[in-house]
Amino acid sequence: MHIVLAEPLGIRPELLEQYAGELRALGHEFTSYGSRPEDLPALCRRVEDADAVILANMPFPGEAVQAGKRLRYVDIAFTGVDHVDIDACKAQGIAVSNASGYSDTAVAELAFGLMLGLSRRILPCDRAARARGTKDGLIGTELFEKTLGVVGTGKIGTAIIRIALAFGMKVLACSRTVKPELEAMGVRFLPLEQLMAESDIVTLHVPQNPETTGLISRELLERMKPTALLINTARGPIVDNAALAELLKAGRIAGAGIDVFETEPPIPQNHPLVSAPNTILTPHVAFATQEALERRAAIVFRNLKGWLEGTVLNQVC
Repeated sequence: MHIVLAEPLGIRPELLEQYAGELRALGHEFTSYGSRPEDLPALCRRVEDADAVILANMPFPGEAVQAGKRLRYVDIAFTGVDHVDIDACKAQGIAVSNASGYSDTAVAELAFGLMLGLSRRILPCDRAARARGTKDGLIGTELFEKTLGVVGTGKIGTAIIRIALAFGMKVLACSRTVKPELEAMGVRFLPLEQLMAESDIVTLHVPQNPETTGLISRELLERMKPTALLINTARGPIVDNAALAELLKAGRIAGAGIDVFETEPPIPQNHPLVSAPNTILTPHVAFATQEALERRAAIVFRNLKGWLEGTVLNQVC
């Protein structure tokens, strides 16, 4: 089998070589690339003679799927799969796996970091200190006893809830299913409209799909308290970011911590959130810690081994 790692996994070279060596010892060919392809034709050339392809979060459209004449397996080193043409994979009988769970802790910690950064005005405080300023005008707020609204109570949402409860926060949740184990911890499940209106901070942890694209609309954003914060470490298109920027500029929402956008960073300088006040923008880094990337690699190569042995693990299709 020819296995192609089409983009870097962000792990130590010696660790990658360890995985590659194990595959070669089994008689497989392994090709890895140290950078992303420049364009779609370059991507197609990388996969044209591959039996299995490993990729992270770069787009993998139908043209790339079709270019892989021998392609039988796509091993996605990511939780979300909206960047891969799953229908094209199904049409060609290609099995697809993901790496769900590798970054639950990493994403939860960054989401909470954004809450702390906004609440305590850490970036403005840093700028003031460097400019020989004082705390004047920089008094923040505490998270203790504030109400956190968690949209989506999967593994990441649940991790956020545990951290919030440790901080002494009250927690509201909105999810497709009510979870008795979270209710037993004091979490109240509410409709989304009510959660948006009652929360001091809203944090998003749902996948992107046709049902969730545009989920956090202008109407829902307008229901938020003027003192409230919005945190998005899920997917950019879940939120109407143009409306969010307008409401931030008008003082209708107090602040936002955003890690994800409509496209992968770098984002354009005219993106509406770039000029919005009281924001912390990060370049889709929530999932990326050293520990998470190594967990991801372990899952990816375990998936690959399973497929080579006839079992599709973490199967998407």
